Amino acid sequence: MTNIARHTTAIILAAGLGTRMKSRLPKALQRLGNRPMITHLIETAREVFDDVVVVVGPDMPELEKVVLPYRTIVQTDRLGTAHATNMAKDLFGDGDIAVLYADNPLITADTMRKLTAARQTGASLALLGMRPVNPGRYGRIVEEQGRVSRIVEFKDATEDERQITLCNAGVMCAGANDFRTWLAAVDNNNAQGEYYLTDVVAMAATQGRVQCVEAPESELAGVNSRSELAQAEATLQARLRAAAMEAGVTLVSPETTFLSTDTILEADVVVEPNVFFGPGVTVRSGALIRAFSHLEGCTVGEGSMIGPYARLRPGTVCAADTHVGNFVELKNVDLGRGAKANHLTYLGDASVGAETNVGAGTVTCNYDGYFKHRTIIGERNFIGSDSILVAPVTIGDDALIAAGSTITEDVPAEGLAFGRARQIVKPGRGLEIKQTLKAKKEQG
Repeated sequence: MTNIARHTTAIILAAGLGTRMKSRLPKALQRLGNRPMITHLIETAREVFDDVVVVVGPDMPELEKVVLPYRTIVQTDRLGTAHATNMAKDLFGDGDIAVLYADNPLITADTMRKLTAARQTGASLALLGMRPVNPGRYGRIVEEQGRVSRIVEFKDATEDERQITLCNAGVMCAGANDFRTWLAAVDNNNAQGEYYLTDVVAMAATQGRVQCVEAPESELAGVNSRSELAQAEATLQARLRAAAMEAGVTLVSPETTFLSTDTILEADVVVEPNVFFGPGVTVRSGALIRAFSHLEGCTVGEGSMIGPYARLRPGTVCAADTHVGNFVELKNVDLGRGAKANHLTYLGDASVGAETNVGAGTVTCNYDGYFKHRTIIGERNFIGSDSILVAPVTIGDDALIAAGSTITEDVPAEGLAFGRARQIVKPGRGLEIKQTLKAKKEQG
């Protein structure tokens, strides 16, 4: 929550379709750091503003769902940014409002605070500006006698105005009542035939001081195409990597490490090159994530070693001092303290006890084509190479499974199990079983 005395509301404009993205998704739902762009902006805005309102387009139920619990207003007709902002006027309140854009997802809380501070120090309107390397088709901020007088859109600008390097980022902050008055006066007499929010700048300048707060292009550049989305991702990844290293994480090759926004890497974690962290990953202190590994929705315990070429899928929890080696895949697995699965193994829907060693080529057969089943492996077991564990099955503590075995029955604690049966073929039985299982599934 903000410490600013008057109530503040962020109005986020997110009605754009993003036709240059060539996607069925609204532009605001394109992903950065493995979550929608608008989620980044909302979470940052909530650090600064008391309330958030999102203006969406018609037929955007997915977007409305993503922004919950924040209120949404539908802009039925896309008639420009002033029109979109005006749609939310009844939710402005009586304090200050700031207009933000869903396709500017990387604005920092510090920059937002500078914007609101400029407004609080007497400006009738504060806005964000930048000096991009290539100003391109950005609107230009026109200053007269050292003060902002207006903004001119690129299509309406003269050749002299297009030489201005200070560009409009679109974000602005002013009093709610002033905004209502200005928006009512905006017309669509321009090259696009739209109601430009930028027109309020000239109105504000006649009433008082308009202050421009400059911020880096990396924060303010718009995301309107796949190419710009990739550039924004690069900016975000650089931030995430820098924050991780500042917190005591070693990234051996930072530029090849991909982090999600919610990735948690504790101090003294070491990450080798070419590692991908999907959503929902926590890696505890002292763990080593070796090269070319892929982690998603999982927890890695202290002192564990994962990879190289390992894949940890959602629901997996590796306790402290575990080893998951090359070409091993774990899905929804609890791997006990000190347990190892070092080579060429698939464990799905399984619990593996402490100090158990799972040999190369072991597979838990957790899926019968219709239903998932769980494998329970106790502590201090040795699972021989190329063992097939057909779930549901339980193996007690201190057991030994002979290499090459197919285990279909429970194994008691301290037992030795062989499962190397002769091949038996029963004609027609396979189809019969499949039909029976399908009927059970259809019957619920």
